[in-house]
Amino acid sequence: MSSLSKSAKFPLFILMLNLFIALLGQGMVIPILPEYLKQFNAAGAAAGYLIAAFGAAQFIFSPIGGQLSDRLGRKPMLIAGLLLTVVSDLMFAVGDTLTLLYIARFIGGIGVGIMVPANMAYVADITTPDTRAKGMGYLGAAMNLGMVLGPGLGGLIAELGIRIPYFFAGGLGFIAMLLSFFMPETLPQSLRTEAKPAGSRDSIRSMLMSSFRTSYFGYLLLILIITFGLMNYETVYALFVEQKYGYDAAQISILITVGAVIGIVVQVWLLDRFIKKLGEMKLIRISLVMTAAALLLMIVKVNLVYLLLVSGLFFAFNAFMRPTLSTLIANSAGDRQGYAAGLTTTYTSIGSILGPVIAGQLFDWHIYMPYILGAIILMSALFLTARAPIIKQERTAAHD
Repeated sequence: MSSLSKSAKFPLFILMLNLFIALLGQGMVIPILPEYLKQFNAAGAAAGYLIAAFGAAQFIFSPIGGQLSDRLGRKPMLIAGLLLTVVSDLMFAVGDTLTLLYIARFIGGIGVGIMVPANMAYVADITTPDTRAKGMGYLGAAMNLGMVLGPGLGGLIAELGIRIPYFFAGGLGFIAMLLSFFMPETLPQSLRTEAKPAGSRDSIRSMLMSSFRTSYFGYLLLILIITFGLMNYETVYALFVEQKYGYDAAQISILITVGAVIGIVVQVWLLDRFIKKLGEMKLIRISLVMTAAALLLMIVKVNLVYLLLVSGLFFAFNAFMRPTLSTLIANSAGDRQGYAAGLTTTYTSIGSILGPVIAGQLFDWHIYMPYILGAIILMSALFLTARAPIIKQERTAAHD
């Protein structure tokens, strides 16, 4: 893989910072969720709906964000998205009813929904096909880092008050928004004009229908499925560990942090090497099997070290899949990077809606069921990879 150009490094750093901060606030909710929900006499189902509200907003607004980034440019969408995540964090900090928390999560989902497609399209603008996997890997690492430090900081800062972490995240988000004003715009006016007609007539429904005809539709389905599996893991993780092991927020923070640090190491230092050695599809197939195995291993009760190993296994192979699929989609998208990134975020959002709702309901029925279903879904995704070589050939032919 080639090295990123000097001109791409600064904007990529700001993009990483943006995603890191946006996901930081979302990650903070995980270790303190059991304690937080006790204030409202709620459990697994409420946790699922709370997280699904975020995914629902992403589902609705990510295609719009992707189209608008092709129409208006990447930079306005980045700034607007960050502003909404700041509003979301502050609302969560002062919310005193479940309804307000749902609204706050929904607003946060809107922000991430319009920001992530613009981030992905921006990376596609400033990279070449040879460096795109590295750029997408860095974005994935930044998102993972937010999810790493979010739980860690959430557990620590919550000692000062259970709402303090959200004020902290809101302040960081405001700083990131200000930094985004210094980023250059990467979409020329001429390309924006060309993208305008398509963006104005596409609705969410028509975009989803048109996605069936894209050369990368199989990859979009894989994105949905791995997100569903991940959300089965994350949505009830804190509740599961608290009930099965009796761990508190600080111990849960350690578990999530160590696992996600492994994910960052994978995306920054190992992703390129494994893609070169195994190829995209083989790496995805192996990762599907290993993440499914990790979900089933969660059911076995041993000790803290065992939980750390299983969490690390899950995060590591999940970290291989996401940027690899995002790169394959970007390489297939041609000059409609914002559109493709919007579809990617939309399919991610569908998984982020279904996963938490189903996991929360299943958890209230039996604490093992979310992990069993998640493993079955991930293993079934292996059938989707059968068509991948055809998609890859189409992509290769398009670049010849």
